[in-house]
Amino acid sequence: MKTMWGIHNDALGAELVDEGFISVGWEAMPDLRTIGDDMTRMKEAVQAKYPSAKPGAVPVWAGVLRRFAFDMAQGDLVVAPYRPDGTLNFGVISGPYEYVSGVPRHPHRRRVTWTRTGVARSLFPQAALYEIGSAVTLFQVRKHDQVFRDYLASADDESFESTVDKESSVSTDSKHEQAAADEPNADRIDQHTRDFIARVLLTDLSDREFEEFTADLLRAMGYQARVTPYSQDGGIDVIAHTDALGIEPPIIKVQCKHTAGTRGRPDVQQLIGTLSHNEAGLFVTLGSFSADAVALERERQNLRLFSGADVTNLTLAHYDDLPARWRTRMPLRRVLVVDRDPEDG
Repeated sequence: MKTMWGIHNDALGAELVDEGFISVGWEAMPDLRTIGDDMTRMKEAVQAKYPSAKPGAVPVWAGVLRRFAFDMAQGDLVVAPYRPDGTLNFGVISGPYEYVSGVPRHPHRRRVTWTRTGVARSLFPQAALYEIGSAVTLFQVRKHDQVFRDYLASADDESFESTVDKESSVSTDSKHEQAAADEPNADRIDQHTRDFIARVLLTDLSDREFEEFTADLLRAMGYQARVTPYSQDGGIDVIAHTDALGIEPPIIKVQCKHTAGTRGRPDVQQLIGTLSHNEAGLFVTLGSFSADAVALERERQNLRLFSGADVTNLTLAHYDDLPARWRTRMPLRRVLVVDRDPEDG
């Protein structure tokens, strides 16, 4: 069975998918092939290039670099959390380690064939999401790899939603790396909170309750909103407006999809078909949108698409203004947390 790797990259963005590669930083490090597959030599090289690094950081950095260059293999699977929109990208490693000179960031790269991109995190169990939230840049997905393999083997997002999570045993590469991976730093706690909100909205609310939550969220944002009679026909679920009477344009027609799947262009076009002059459309889902659906949003000024990540962001931003019925369902409180990079030792 091919190894499954998790990798985090907060330095580069859309080019990772557009150009088909994964990468790691440590720009001061030379072509890793000149060092070789030797942990001792890799640590010595890291120490030489980063003399101010803390003692605990050196083995972590060296371990990431060695695994990226020498342990990863063509055909291995990759799951890459994409922070800008809170989704996951899945791919297959299609090339050997490369050192790309002349690029300003992340010269250590590998070619990847992306198989599924923009996947909603809410499709997966919380425990699996926590594992791939590891604070280490590169790591093997061991405990919950089966749930991701099941997803990749499924026909589509909808057919996967009922997949049972399967666990396997776990081992670690070193005490330093495991400590870094497990440390509950600010970024990891933030993502865990977002995953919790998405999970509550998806699993604890009925379809009707999700429509009611959407209306309350719009009210918290400053709109007037009312839920339409429940029909289960895929029509307009919420009507929103800025004036008290709901007669001044634009009237916003909202369609809610209480699912973690990917919505495509035909779904969005169905909403557009209901719009009259001076009306706007808002499509709300707990999943994600296909590239052609996002392109359609760019083409129309009177259309907005709210993905699961958008709903989560807005929930956090307007949490204090939500009715108590929702705050009770997803209790949150503000705390101070450690804000440092665990890889720094």
